[in-house]
Amino acid sequence: MRVEHKPPSAFVESAHQESGLPIDDTTDFTDADRGYIAALSPCVVKAADGRVVWDNDAYAFLSGDPPTSVHPSLWRQSMLTAKQGLYEVVPGIYQVRGLDLSNISFVEGDTGIIVIDPLVSTEVAAAALALYRTHRGDRSVVAVIYTHSHVDHFGGVLGVTSQADVDAGRVAVLAPEGFTGHAVQENVYAGTAMARRATYMYGTMLERGPQGQVGCGLGQAPSTGEVALIVPTVDIRATGETHTIDGVDIEFQMAPGTEAPAEMHFYFPQFRALCMAENATHNLHNLLTLRGALVRDPHVWSGYLTEAIDLFAERADVVFASHHWPTWGRDRIVAFLSLQRDLYAYLHDQTLRLLNQGYTGAEIAEMFEMPPALDKAWHTHGYYGSVSHNVKAIYQRYMGWFDGNPARLWPHPPEALASRYVDAMGGVDRVVELARQAFDSGDFRWAATLLDHAVFTDSAHGDACQLYADTLEQLAYGAENATWRNFFLSGAAELRDGNFGTATQTTSQSLLSQLTPEQIFDTLAISVNGPRAWDLDLALDITLTDLDTNYRLTLRNGVLVYRKLPADSATASVTVRLDTKDRLLAAAAGDFSSPGLELSGDQTALQTLLGVLDRPDPAFNIVTP
Repeated sequence: MRVEHKPPSAFVESAHQESGLPIDDTTDFTDADRGYIAALSPCVVKAADGRVVWDNDAYAFLSGDPPTSVHPSLWRQSMLTAKQGLYEVVPGIYQVRGLDLSNISFVEGDTGIIVIDPLVSTEVAAAALALYRTHRGDRSVVAVIYTHSHVDHFGGVLGVTSQADVDAGRVAVLAPEGFTGHAVQENVYAGTAMARRATYMYGTMLERGPQGQVGCGLGQAPSTGEVALIVPTVDIRATGETHTIDGVDIEFQMAPGTEAPAEMHFYFPQFRALCMAENATHNLHNLLTLRGALVRDPHVWSGYLTEAIDLFAERADVVFASHHWPTWGRDRIVAFLSLQRDLYAYLHDQTLRLLNQGYTGAEIAEMFEMPPALDKAWHTHGYYGSVSHNVKAIYQRYMGWFDGNPARLWPHPPEALASRYVDAMGGVDRVVELARQAFDSGDFRWAATLLDHAVFTDSAHGDACQLYADTLEQLAYGAENATWRNFFLSGAAELRDGNFGTATQTTSQSLLSQLTPEQIFDTLAISVNGPRAWDLDLALDITLTDLDTNYRLTLRNGVLVYRKLPADSATASVTVRLDTKDRLLAAAAGDFSSPGLELSGDQTALQTLLGVLDRPDPAFNIVTP
């Protein structure tokens, strides 16, 4: 998406000059280059239909001194995360970095390789495996390990193995207990809304360049190819659990409820190498990602980092993760993991201290200061998560959305609130005038607040929309956090050029096919348009023949309830045969043509139920009403 960008203001340029960052510390560049073997050239990956699903060459502009349109700290981070190629972590362990938002790692066994985290999509995972094989030999994949339940760590699995090889026992798939349920649920229940917001967060529709998207802090961007899932064959359930795969010993540490609800770390004794999944990376991570998720627990997170230090640090020569570059040397490993631990612990503890003094989440975020030792370490900076939104997440985790002030207990929704503010200030033209004054004085935050009200009052007001876009652009130029930058720039782009919708959907057929019957019924329940269904009283029997399981669905008072089938009369009975979950999903989509679907009883009952289901909107408005 190409737009006419405005230059950075003098206020932004001045702030960048006063950043006080330890620019002379180039250790990360040395580490990021260590073990380099070869790059993919050109680093452009296409789908079978010719569509580009990954283009790392688009980031070739990331070199030299930072432009004034990018925070110098974020420019540095993006230069590091844009590095791509095959790297040796230690002899026998290799990573391909820069082919997706995440890393893929290869551990060499007696006869084949263990793949750790096969990226977001099939095409880039296959390209990474091919790059590895070009330089290390055509070794077969004997196992895949998913470190946790986010799509950038399993979605490309079909690029490194097949369902047939897993079913035949030729490839094992290991994951932390609860992985499949969490992986499927996150990408389906609120998947449409998350995907729409993720398009803002990752800046997927933005042009790459010094005035556009420069990365995500955690990596450059997610790939946009085929997403799939192969269900694990081995569930890791306990810390201390060990497995030997193709002659490689692996010691596991459970870390649920940290960066993902199902996550684990593991150690390779033969290689003296520790994998920390996504719980110790070279940035401050999210406690509540801007795309939306359950709030993560920094207290638990810091505790598992302490446990990892105690379990593995004395025996480790290198620590690597699912993003960024490794850290070598026992003392440096302990220092790195300890600062990461202190980072999440400090955020948790100090937020709790201040909220117990009566401060709200917004107030705490504004007054929060990090200790000097944490502030001066590059890997604690908020390139992906931020101190500001993480503090608010901790407040939300403990106190909820309400800050205790009764005036904020029952506010008007945005459009109604906006029109009242605008009227009180003398009309929309006066609000734009005040916003222009704030913009010209460098108070972009206040300008954005005023213009938000103006646009939610009159979304066709050209001057308001233009100034709002210019304001968000300046906020982007000043942001150290990559996802904040992408949100600001995406909002500016939509104000200028209109709604660009959702770039990709992770709810692939492969993921949908792993829904349990209960999760399918949950998906139906959250799609019921309650008011349209208030007067309906339906009961349907669902028989899943290959699972030999019967369910009763009832729809009353706008609520869809399911339970294992009792011996009651029903309005209709639906028998689903053959591939039951696929047939049930097809029926939920209104496809009654399948020979595996049989209806008996009231033939209209199922259609009546489906008729009150809302379809999610992948292009809902964000920056406009």
